[in-house]
Amino acid sequence: MTSKERYENIEIPAQLPDVIRRAQQKAAARKNSSRIIRYASSLAACAALLLIINIPTVANAMVKIPVVGTIVQVLQFGDGGKITDGITVGSEATENTLKINFSTDEQDQANDAPSYNVEHKEAPNRVLFTFSGARYMDVEKVKADFMTQPLVKDVYGSMILDDSSVGFVVVLKEGVQYAVTEFKNPGYLEVKLTSDGNPVTPRKVYSLRTESMPFGESMGIIKESYPGEDISFLKTSTGQFTAVIGEYSTAEEAEQKLKELAGQPDYHEEFYVDSWMSNENPK
Repeated sequence: MTSKERYENIEIPAQLPDVIRRAQQKAAARKNSSRIIRYASSLAACAALLLIINIPTVANAMVKIPVVGTIVQVLQFGDGGKITDGITVGSEATENTLKINFSTDEQDQANDAPSYNVEHKEAPNRVLFTFSGARYMDVEKVKADFMTQPLVKDVYGSMILDDSSVGFVVVLKEGVQYAVTEFKNPGYLEVKLTSDGNPVTPRKVYSLRTESMPFGESMGIIKESYPGEDISFLKTSTGQFTAVIGEYSTAEEAEQKLKELAGQPDYHEEFYVDSWMSNENPK
């Protein structure tokens, strides 16, 4: 087996999702400010990295990764990269590996990944990538590349009003796990997807959501109107989009969050409580 094959066959540890979930829950419980949230996410990402590098089978396999750049970190959610400007985000898919490339205005490959953030949401199972200091990304190319992978269900762009940031969402099939590896010299990200093939039982999820809307500026305005809330956007079953806050197990939890949101002075009654199955899109 070649070194590249050993890398591609690295199994994402089964313990990792539980570690991530516990860290996310602790971060959510401390949502006093966006600064605290970012700090908690960074700590959780570090915990994920420590878990990965301390599992012998993974650590040994990573040692044998072909050196095309230097590994900076491996994570499932959190922040990375360096402050840049004018970066172009590209993509390619080769031999079951999803690669996110970065180039400069001179079309040279960047030495480092730009500042980025990776988030994970569970209902449905999806990964949100956001890149700062980046001014161009061919969303259709990214979608075409990622959709070559059998474990990917959908890909769509993120609406960000800041013209120096771009992003996209990758919707994964149920039970699919992932790991993101950041490289430098040259700078790029590799996304590894794995699945044990076991069926996952869907669960009912309650969230705060808005009415459906077309992809556009109104999405970015809603997100900027509530800077203290963790708002993400879901594609609906009709192909439009809805702003979503939270993923709760009970209607009572969602109603309590809506009551808290309604108490904010700038709340405009855009949100209401809705529910859907974790493997589906809201209507």
